[in-house]
Amino acid sequence: MVDVWLPYGKTKVCARIPTRNFLGNIEPKEKLGVADAQAEVKRALRDPIGTKPLGEIVKPSDTVAVVVDDATRATPSYLMIPPLLNELNLSGVKDESITLILGCGTHRAVKPEETKKLVGEEALERVNAASHDCKSEDLIYLGKTSKFGTKVYVNKVFAEADVRILTGDVELHYYAGYGGGRKSVLPAVSGAETIQTNHAMLLNSKARTGVLEGNPVHEDMVEAAKLAKVDFILNIVTNSKNELVRAFAGDLEQAFYEGVKLVDEMYKVPIERRADIVLVSSGGHPLDLNLYQAYKGVDNALDAVKRGGVMVLIAECSEGHGHDVFYEWMTKFKDMKKMEKEIKRRFRLGGHKAYYMLKAVQKAEIILVSAMPDYLAQNVFKLKTARAINDALRDAFNIAGKNAKVWAMSHGNMTLPIFKAPE
Repeated sequence: MVDVWLPYGKTKVCARIPTRNFLGNIEPKEKLGVADAQAEVKRALRDPIGTKPLGEIVKPSDTVAVVVDDATRATPSYLMIPPLLNELNLSGVKDESITLILGCGTHRAVKPEETKKLVGEEALERVNAASHDCKSEDLIYLGKTSKFGTKVYVNKVFAEADVRILTGDVELHYYAGYGGGRKSVLPAVSGAETIQTNHAMLLNSKARTGVLEGNPVHEDMVEAAKLAKVDFILNIVTNSKNELVRAFAGDLEQAFYEGVKLVDEMYKVPIERRADIVLVSSGGHPLDLNLYQAYKGVDNALDAVKRGGVMVLIAECSEGHGHDVFYEWMTKFKDMKKMEKEIKRRFRLGGHKAYYMLKAVQKAEIILVSAMPDYLAQNVFKLKTARAINDALRDAFNIAGKNAKVWAMSHGNMTLPIFKAPE
């Protein structure tokens, strides 16, 4: 037997796989975290890509808006914000002129205790922080994107600041291609209508994980960020332990693309065969807080499983399904054609996840190991369930056969297997 430990919430669970069935772990090509994260951030700030250093962009009298990832992201913003504030202070900008905007997109507001964890206690004592509300009545209209006609509404504080800075991490994203860069404007600080119009383009075949060229969701996001006149970005790439590997600062596009290159190197993993069974953990807390977030692991793993195979999703889902529209669409629409029609007619955020879920269960049987009630997982989300990982594995072998081959993925939300048939 091979023991494979997979993240589940704030702990790990052990899958026991017969050696003859086990193909191996599909793991990120790990790079060590830097010894001094804040020194690495400082280096990136002092040596920006494609733009002037911050000291030559800001004036002492400027107001500055800094967008920070919300609590559904594992981004260690606390490593970025203090050095960034110090750099702004050195340029003469006072703390009271700086606002941190928690880029919630359509997610719930960030709780005070979460904010402290996200940016660090020291930063909160120095500057104001507020969650973005995509339904706020004081959003500012910036115009339409030229290619896709998306009406761009953004956060008032962000739009009216003299200097606009984005922070975040570059990672794989299943229809924007990658997180980071322009995504800290759309969806992070955009209005609900803007987000919905943009995200409806996920039906396009180019809107998929790890793809930027020809991806309409990405191209539209870039144009929205340009309409917002972003002055500077600070992005990081982390390893699976959430340690900072490298920081990238500077121009909205150039700094982001350098981050993308590193993500590809670390997280795109070529495989020469698909398995009958794939065990996938979303990566543990906070990536498996709810099914809505944990689903990313399923989406990434789809290229590693044979059609008609079995996927076992290990995700605690302590907050349940995580999104009312996701739930509503899973109960309302029984097939993908109806969902596609609805996405084109009146896209609602959350509905897209239901569309992807239905698409996934058509390719493979999915068994969920979680804290969610069985009736919810089975009747609403069309998943089989098991209380423990080895029960799920036993059920998977019953479906796929005793000779079934197994891949394991411990960081599903951030690892992308790319199937390449041997020549």
